Order: sequence, then C-alpha cells, then structure tokens
Amino acid sequence: MDLKISGKRALVTASSKGLGLGCAQALAEAGCTLIMNARSEGPLLAAAEAIRSAHGTEVITVAADIVDEGGRARVLEAAGEVDILVTNAGGPPPGYWTDWSRDDFIDALDGSMLTPIALMQALVPGMMARGWGRVVNITSRSVKAPLLPLGLSNSARAGLTGFVAGTARQIAGKGVTINNLLPGVHDTARIDQMDDAMAADKGIDRDEARRIRAASIPAGRYGDAGEFGKMCAFLCSAHAGYIVGQNIVLDGGETSVTI
Repeated sequence: MDLKISGKRALVTASSKGLGLGCAQALAEAGCTLIMNARSEGPLLAAAEAIRSAHGTEVITVAADIVDEGGRARVLEAAGEVDILVTNAGGPPPGYWTDWSRDDFIDALDGSMLTPIALMQALVPGMMARGWGRVVNITSRSVKAPLLPLGLSNSARAGLTGFVAGTARQIAGKGVTINNLLPGVHDTARIDQMDDAMAADKGIDRDEARRIRAASIPAGRYGDAGEFGKMCAFLCSAHAGYIVGQNIVLDGGETSVTI
C-alpha cells in the first residue's frame, strides 16, 4: 500500500533502537525525510546510516536528551517544520508504590507526559497552519490495564492519554491527527532488562524467562519492532485521517479488556 507520505518530514525521538527505530525505518521506507534523535551519538549515527543505505532517504541526527529542555530545543531547531511527529522516550523505572517520592513522580511526568506535550505544543500549530499533520505517541498498554510494578509509568502515561483525548478532538478539523500506540512485550532492550530481572528473581536464565513470558501472551511470542513501526507508519499516512484520539494496543492480545 502506498501510504502517500513520500516527501513528508518526520521527527522520531528516541529512535536509535527499539520501537523508535522501528518507526523511523517504516517512515523512511514510506519515503519520509527523517530527523532522528537519541541520547547516545554512536548508536544514533549507526542507525541513521543503516536507514540511508537501505532507503536512500535524507536523515538528520541530533544526539540529545529529549527530556532536557536544552536538548529538546536543539532537536526542535534542527527539525524545523515537520509534518509527522513520533514521540518516544525511555520509561520510568519499576518499583513499589511506597518507595516513590514526589521527585520520582516529577521525573516520570517530565519524561512520559510533559515532554510529549511540549513537543506537540511546539510543532502542532505549524501542522494546523499548513492543514496537515500526524502525531503518534508511543505510550504503554498500562493505560488500558495497569502494570503493578510500573506505577510511575501508569500514572504519567495516563496523564498524557487524557491530554491527547481532548486535544486530538480540538484540532482534528485542521487536518491534524493525534493518536497513541500502546506496546506490550516487544523484543527490545527494555524488555531484556525486565527479563533479566525476572530471571534473577526466579533463579533461571534469560531464555527460560522469555519462554515463560511468551507463554503468557495469546500470540505466543514477543512483538517485533518492525511490525510496530509499520502500524505507526500507517497512523502517519494519508489513509488515517479519520482516526482521531485513539489508543491502539499492540500486545499480542495480552491485555484482557473489552474496549
């Protein structure tokens, strides 16, 4: 399918690896010019060069912490006027509810709620003025059903979900859509960390931890960053203009909810 976004300019944050990289690859395949951001320059440059080689598209890189105000300003300056924004950042650490301080919650809100909102506030007005735009926020399935060790993430991402629910409906008439993608267990470095923690807790190796986790997913496997990216690219396409303010779960059926 031709997504009809060839030549569009797309900013994808935290895109040197994992789900962000999957989204960047899919948008490049669709013909978009990319602005890629990540904290570590080496992996970012390597990912960008691989995308250039595979798709022949222009890729601009900005090594910066997107949560830091100064870093975000540098990313926005390099990005300029974009048609597509995909927000992504590392999630807050797991823990138990009695262990978290006010500062822990502020950090979680900064990374998982306030940073995506700041990016939207900076870039969406230009999209509205030009009459077309797409925003996809990578959040978590925890906004549908809370994950007990991830209370910081549950809280901050629920706040972003509420912001998007109202804002998306205010701007849809200007040709701009905002939607959220809610990943479950995908084969990424973050899930490796969680599998390692599970393995240490149970006294097993990572492969066994993965088998146990995969068995709990109706699809029987972990998700792939490439298939996640293709869903993101579709939401950014010319065909997705009637999808507004939605929370789309990609988790192999693991979250047991009716809606």
